[in-house]
Amino acid sequence: MSDPTTSTNAFGEFLKQRWLTIVIVAAVLVFVLQNTGDSTVHLLWMTLTTPTWLLLAILFFLGVVAGSFRARRKRRTSRK
Repeated sequence: MSDPTTSTNAFGEFLKQRWLTIVIVAAVLVFVLQNTGDSTVHLLWMTLTTPTWLLLAILFFLGVVAGSFRARRKRRTSRK
C-alpha cells in the first residue's frame, strides 16, 4: 500500500513547482468568463466579429503553444 504522506508530499511538491501557472490560468479563466460581449477584430482586409471570451481563449492558447516551443528550443540549445 502507498503511504498517505507520500501522496500528500507529491501534491505539495506539484503545487510548489506550478503555483504561478495555476494562478495565471485561474486569472485568465476569470478574465475570459467576465468578458462575454462581442468584439470586432480587423486584420488586413478581414473583419471578424466574435465573442470576446473566444478571442481571449484563442490568444491564451497561442501564447501557451509559443511558450512551449520556446522552452523546448531553450532546452535543446542548453544541452549542446
